[in-house]
Amino acid sequence: MPKVTWILKDGKEVAAEVPVGHNLMEAAVAKNVPNVIGECGGCLSCATCHVVVEGEWRDAVGAAEGSEDDMLEITEAGKMDGSRLSCQIIAGPALDGLVVRVP
Repeated sequence: MPKVTWILKDGKEVAAEVPVGHNLMEAAVAKNVPNVIGECGGCLSCATCHVVVEGEWRDAVGAAEGSEDDMLEITEAGKMDGSRLSCQIIAGPALDGLVVRVP
């Protein structure tokens, strides 16, 4: 299982192994990562699972497109370079070690 680390605003880190095929929002909610809420359950309609992918991981994760990119415009923290909705990031072997920040 890929290991993912969420870095919180205060610099604290929360790490978890995420089953392949699961999205990062599900894993963050299960691990009680602060400020990753996922109100819509991953339906791409709330933007409460906003994370910012660390620079070195952006190519592996890919950029937001379409409806996800539109939803990022309404996030509380605002859209930033590397912004993604964690419900749209699916864990796979290539993401082992992934680091994201919770704005």
